[in-house]
Amino acid sequence: MDNSGTGGGLRAGFGLFSGGGGGGGGPVPEYSQPDLSRVPLTGMSPLSPYLNLDPRYLIQDTEEFILPTGANKTRGRFELAFFTIGGCCMTGAAIGAVNGLRLGLKETRDMAWSKPRNVQILNMVTRQGALWANTLGSLALLYSTFGVVIEKVRGAEDDLNTVAAGSLTGLLYKSTAGLRGAARGGFAGFVLTGLYALYNNWDHIKGVSVRHSL
Repeated sequence: MDNSGTGGGLRAGFGLFSGGGGGGGGPVPEYSQPDLSRVPLTGMSPLSPYLNLDPRYLIQDTEEFILPTGANKTRGRFELAFFTIGGCCMTGAAIGAVNGLRLGLKETRDMAWSKPRNVQILNMVTRQGALWANTLGSLALLYSTFGVVIEKVRGAEDDLNTVAAGSLTGLLYKSTAGLRGAARGGFAGFVLTGLYALYNNWDHIKGVSVRHSL
């Protein structure tokens, strides 16, 4: 059986992609049957004979984003504020639900398992979940607001904004407890955000200490 027709069809197909078909372009590369049999059916060879293109140019080692001129690859505080507030509300609801279940079981331990006991436990879970969600959500709202304002005023985004926003959040949240309570709240916010900033820069601090030791 003559395979010349098949070979001609393959060569014509290659000519369409390489620009050398019947239009008078460059020479059309001819691939014999043994050459084509060595092309893997899965994956791509270093140089694909079908597209005449090196597939290594299609592989990106790093993620590429299309960003406006001057924009950062990281989201700012305003974009993160919604995630922070929502996450704190859901975390508070979960913590409150667990705490409400614990309190409900403790307060109804002398009651037999019945519908009134189940209703009382459910009420306690709902009440505690709403309380904790409101508390953590309010703290996240204050923290995000202070962070955005400080970033706009200073014109910079660094860990100083984080520590300042945390300190002001604790100070304002505990301001109704008097001067001493406000000071304790501000100190607690300073410590928590300071630990977070330290954790965020731990690799950098460790690298600097290693260079100094050398």
